[in-house]
Amino acid sequence: MTANPVARRHFVRMVITSALLAVSSLAALAQTSVADIALYEGADRQARLLEGAKKEGGLTIYSSATNEDMQAMIKAFEQKYPGVKIKFWRSDSESILQRAVIEARGNHNEFDIAETSGGTLEALYLEKLLQVVKSPVLADISDKAKFPHAAWTGSRFQIQTVAYNTNQVKKADLPKSWRDLADPKWKGKLGIELDDAEWFGVVVRYIGEAEGLKLFKEIATKNGVSVRKGHTLLANLTASGEVPLALGVYDYKIQQMKRAGAPIDVYDLDPVTVHPVGIALAAKSPHPHAALLFFDFLLSDGQKIYVEQNTQPTNITVKPEPKNAIFINFGTSLEVSEKWVKLFKETFGGASKR
Repeated sequence: MTANPVARRHFVRMVITSALLAVSSLAALAQTSVADIALYEGADRQARLLEGAKKEGGLTIYSSATNEDMQAMIKAFEQKYPGVKIKFWRSDSESILQRAVIEARGNHNEFDIAETSGGTLEALYLEKLLQVVKSPVLADISDKAKFPHAAWTGSRFQIQTVAYNTNQVKKADLPKSWRDLADPKWKGKLGIELDDAEWFGVVVRYIGEAEGLKLFKEIATKNGVSVRKGHTLLANLTASGEVPLALGVYDYKIQQMKRAGAPIDVYDLDPVTVHPVGIALAAKSPHPHAALLFFDFLLSDGQKIYVEQNTQPTNITVKPEPKNAIFINFGTSLEVSEKWVKLFKETFGGASKR
């Protein structure tokens, strides 16, 4: 620093003034509530989000997407918004719910965005942990991915179907109906995912509740159904041949594996079910500006990345919503959900869970 006393005093004043301005700016940012930011619809919305995100420096996402799929999304986002970095914690939807609730009860809120199953987001909404967002990109989202409470929005449609190992199951031998799965030839060859109670409920009601429950109990008793934790695991076991025929698998994952050369394919048994996986802003988001930038990105530019990943987007300007499918509504009462969890366990409870 210069030895000139006047110049030195001037320099010190400049440093103090700059520091005070920075503190004032951060204080103003802190005083603006998450709700104020999320509900703002002014013409300068994007400019405000960019300015705030640069000051925040990044955001934290809790997601049940595979690491590979989410990393592609993160890379594209960070390229578009340099200096806004994403911290990504990946786990299953149940663990995301547990962690978010525990943090909230301890008044230690870390996540900004939750990207996971509709059932988990619905539970987070009931816990009052989510903030309604008003964004211009929502106009392009399928009505089937939006809900009256508007606490979360479907970001991708998860199509559930049947998968089979093409080395072990001939196409001509595939079941023509659910009733065919009671045939002894399927003994020891069937698998299902541990948390597919909602899917199970849709299929049973499609068949007819009493008849459907009776049929699946017969299938489980006669032929056994291996219950596995994780849809990706179930898909991998089908590709390896350990589970020759898997029920309720995610279509996009099978398509990815098939494209990579795995001996696996999908086969539709009516009904083909679809449920939204969604995105939501945390009610106490530590970095709301950056979080909203990602919210908008995932529902616009990110939708094209979903298509590249064989995933069905919810943005109808990118790809039309699935036809001839039954959409699972996660807005139903907890009593209804609990009913199907109970019936699922009663039906497949004797099967192996690994």
